[in-house]
Amino acid sequence: MKFLVINGPNLNMLGIREPDIYGKNTYADLIRLITEHAEKLNVDVECFQSNHEGSIVDKIQKAYGKKDGIIINPGAYTHTSIAILDALKSVGIPAIEVHISDVDSREEFRKISYITSYCIERITGMGFAGYLKAVDDLFKFISSK
Repeated sequence: MKFLVINGPNLNMLGIREPDIYGKNTYADLIRLITEHAEKLNVDVECFQSNHEGSIVDKIQKAYGKKDGIIINPGAYTHTSIAILDALKSVGIPAIEVHISDVDSREEFRKISYITSYCIERITGMGFAGYLKAVDDLFKFISSK
């Protein structure tokens, strides 16, 4: 099984950016945690981060026919990007939306997610553990088909 994990803008700044919200662990720590967890399930995981909406759309499109599942934290694009939603719809790959913080308890605009309507699940407020839950849940979902 092959998963693509996509992280959007500013997630490369984990450990620096608002540690009271996102914690002190770095993006490298997150990737290591996801990779080690996925290996236990024999899942090949590719991690990708970009601050650019078009690059995220391109990466989703390139996953067509190559990846079995997508885990995506679009960052701020969660609240603004119909293009990312359309890219997910176009490839038809099962996806889970993840957010490190509990976005629903933050500013009003963070409660809007354009991609939730496509995703099979939305995980928020679990910190880095949310990504591990996403790997597990996506694995179970795909395995059950």
